[in-house]
Amino acid sequence: MTLSAHTKVGVAELIADLQSLGLRLEDSEVGVTGRRGGAGPSDHKAVSLAGRTVMIPIATVSACESPFVASRPDIHGISEIRRDGVVVSHIEFPHQPRFYDLQTADGIPYSQIATLHSSDVLATTLLQSCIRYGNRKTSCQFCAIGESLAAGKTILRKTPEQLAEVAKAAVELDQVKHMVMTTGTPNLTDRGAALLCESAAAVKEVVDLPIQGQCEPPDDDIWFERMKAAGIDSLGMHLEAVTSEVRARIMPGKASVPMARYMDAFDAAVAVFGRGQVSTYILAGLGDTPEAILSVSEQLIAKGVYPFVVPFVPITGTPLANYPAPTPAFMAQILPPLGAMLKQANLLSQDMKAGCAKCGACSALASYEV
Repeated sequence: MTLSAHTKVGVAELIADLQSLGLRLEDSEVGVTGRRGGAGPSDHKAVSLAGRTVMIPIATVSACESPFVASRPDIHGISEIRRDGVVVSHIEFPHQPRFYDLQTADGIPYSQIATLHSSDVLATTLLQSCIRYGNRKTSCQFCAIGESLAAGKTILRKTPEQLAEVAKAAVELDQVKHMVMTTGTPNLTDRGAALLCESAAAVKEVVDLPIQGQCEPPDDDIWFERMKAAGIDSLGMHLEAVTSEVRARIMPGKASVPMARYMDAFDAAVAVFGRGQVSTYILAGLGDTPEAILSVSEQLIAKGVYPFVVPFVPITGTPLANYPAPTPAFMAQILPPLGAMLKQANLLSQDMKAGCAKCGACSALASYEV
């Protein structure tokens, strides 16, 4: 199937298959430089397929065994995707951003302060550590926040001044459209909200860039108003898993913040940021059934919260590095009905001001909203 023969459903299915099975590259150096480990979509590479830029695993165990292979790009930058030797589509690779060539006055490369996700999203982890990460009895088993730090690919703490400098350059040089600020959890009180406030305020002082902040639910709902006042436009509070058994097994420390607190926090956050401007990441394939994910998603949609369901990707350097990614058949039980639910509720990714769900590159979900 060539690009011209694609249907919307066909594109969605192909993206979902690629994100579950991964992609082998004949030329691993093409496109934006990827990274192993770290926060966000690690072990991935951005590709443009049928007008959408998506993140596809390329450095995972499953990707190494994937039936999908991308050829070296031709003189026009077009690469064939073959499945078991048969051409099924064509892709392009976004170019390395120009702001990656710069560094701060004290010699820190901009790419160690913030990175390009997809083709037009600036992303940063404010604090590249977490109170739970050093102890496997409390750490999230899928998390690799310390891996990129250990590899020298980032710095521990990004200052508000550094973030403002890089954000301004990314907008001016690479037409970045919105920014994602996440953080390792620094404490059990504000849980990162204070870091988000000072960082967002600094960025907004120098550039008009929509920002999503991401943290665990803070202990006091007043932080939602503070984050909004500081310049955060949308908020992500990530459940990751939806059932008590899976939460306790996969993320024992984070599970100490109960589902009830998340649900109350979602209500409080929607009251501040607005319907459709609060989202949550749900990792499919960690043990929750499709039925459980859809049931919780229905509750979230009723609250005005966007459930961004993403296939779990086993990341290098984590206890789940060899854990199987969800199969395309598993994701097919979730994404089409969830997309229909979102469309019915008119709670669409394109209407979010900033963030992972607006970007949509790590899931095929947005393709099922239409």
